[in-house]
Amino acid sequence: MSDTDEVQTLHASLLDAWNNCDARQMAALYADKGGQVGFDGSVANTPAEIQEHLEPIFRDHPTARFVAKIREVRMIGADAAILRAVAGMVPPGKSEINPKTNAIQTLVASKSSGRWRIEMFHNTPAAFHDRPDEAEKLTKELQALL
Repeated sequence: MSDTDEVQTLHASLLDAWNNCDARQMAALYADKGGQVGFDGSVANTPAEIQEHLEPIFRDHPTARFVAKIREVRMIGADAAILRAVAGMVPPGKSEINPKTNAIQTLVASKSSGRWRIEMFHNTPAAFHDRPDEAEKLTKELQALL
């Protein structure tokens, strides 16, 4: 498997862990000093802090599941990559994406000892202020993945 494929698999594993409400599995994908910025701006650094941050979310709230499309994986060195994706979320019990939770995702990954891990994951709202056509276009694109 190529490095690009492995980084794509890393992103898919991250979203699968979220969709499975598995904080431990999700945190295990991060490098020792890895961090994340959530949709609401919450920041968590290190796998332990990420797991601690996610456990009450998964325990206390029904979470929507991610649907995503990778836009680009770009190698920025022999052992570093940036992945850019768009994502939508399907609320529990629903079959359609909630346009209010569409996001732009950026994942920075590094390879150490033959394993790709997340250095930073950033999940930014795709609000497209004053551009409703762009928001609708993204929602349709993501909905087509379901």
